[in-house]
Amino acid sequence: MDSKKLRDLLFSLHRYIGLAVGLIAIIVGLTGSLLVFHSEISNFDQQRRIGTITPQGEPLPIEVVINTVKKTYSNQPDATLQAIYLPSKPNEPMNVVLKTKEKDWNENYVNPYTGAILGNNFKSSFVNKFYEIVYPLHYALLGGDIGYKFVGIIGLLMSFMSITGIILWPGWRKLISGFKIKWNAHPKRVNFDVHKVAGFITAVFLIFAFFTGFCWSFSEFVNPMIYTVTFSQKQADPVSVPLAGKSTLGLKEQLKTAQAALPDASLRRIYFPSKPEEVLTVSFKLPQESEDSGQSTVYLDQYSGKVLRVDSSLKVSLGDRIINSFVPLHYGTFWGLPSRIFYVFVGLAPLVLFITSFVMWRYRYQPKTSISDRSIELSHSHRN
Repeated sequence: MDSKKLRDLLFSLHRYIGLAVGLIAIIVGLTGSLLVFHSEISNFDQQRRIGTITPQGEPLPIEVVINTVKKTYSNQPDATLQAIYLPSKPNEPMNVVLKTKEKDWNENYVNPYTGAILGNNFKSSFVNKFYEIVYPLHYALLGGDIGYKFVGIIGLLMSFMSITGIILWPGWRKLISGFKIKWNAHPKRVNFDVHKVAGFITAVFLIFAFFTGFCWSFSEFVNPMIYTVTFSQKQADPVSVPLAGKSTLGLKEQLKTAQAALPDASLRRIYFPSKPEEVLTVSFKLPQESEDSGQSTVYLDQYSGKVLRVDSSLKVSLGDRIINSFVPLHYGTFWGLPSRIFYVFVGLAPLVLFITSFVMWRYRYQPKTSISDRSIELSHSHRN
């Protein structure tokens, strides 16, 4: 197949796949834009409800905070500790999560300096209810597991679309033509110019967002392939070994052991085991990590306190580094605030690209009244 036929084939695939998946991609893109600053918006709503926390010396020991929260559940003896989220800033609350018969996820926001419970279960607020719809709409179109897989397929097709768009970009022939928009030209030409410029600027970032989404949707197939290609080995899941006549180890001692495994890291989250064979999971943020939540974890046997595994973001296999890179690439956190702001516009790109491509497609099948109104084919644009 010569280059012209290959280019024609790519153009046809680019056009018709785009028209087929465009509406779904618009939903995924727009909801993605709404989620870029989800944490900041939620934190603002949270602060509005609980007020500002004034740092007062050293925070209370975690065990003290846990006991304070547990006292409020004294009438629910079945309540079990699920997780603790430590504040990343001095003026943020600690979040202690418990499970009860009525609800699996009871959030309790606590002043880390006084132990005062500031509020709980803010999921009833408008902001949280809004994101309870937006988030599942983004990753699964509100369709559960089937929707999750479907969105993954859309992500793969959109990645292909972005790659073919880069190949077909007219700027490879003449650079200035790839970024030029003739605003006073025929509407089809204007839409073509907007399409080529917006598409090329956002193409790589669309690939980042959509392809990582595909990888997450089909992680059971993608992750083993990554480990195989990179000659890496997936670490075995850690398991606690129950000891006859011995209860679980105290949290204070376990945290001391976990901190010793990553002495320079800051504690971020603690996930408590709910079954005898599960482990205590302690997550940290190393100084070199850009993510506020951290990407390093220590797994402890809940009975002996033995360190079963340490996942330091600085000492992981190539396969794990690739998989870990999906988070900053998908959410646009790799360049900090500038890349996150840019990702808001990346999420709008599918809407712009679909509208401009649809307009060009409609003009293609309208009667041609003059040479100047003839269709401008993306793959045959020589005069720019």
